[in-house]
Amino acid sequence: MHSLPETGFVRLPQIIGDPKAEPPIPPIIPVKKSCWWNGVKTGRFPKPVKFGPRVTAWRVEDIRALIASA
Repeated sequence: MHSLPETGFVRLPQIIGDPKAEPPIPPIIPVKKSCWWNGVKTGRFPKPVKFGPRVTAWRVEDIRALIASA
């Protein structure tokens, strides 16, 4: 089904996929990046955790809860 770890954090390409990666990363939630960030802003998608100025991730538990609520 989904390639999510049991616990921890995932980055945006792991959530929305990255067809240009080698090998390509299939999407768990098939939306575009701008749609994802708009959803975060409006509260539709979970808030990220900032680890640094250029490192943003989401809790796996939050992503699993989002999938379960769909």
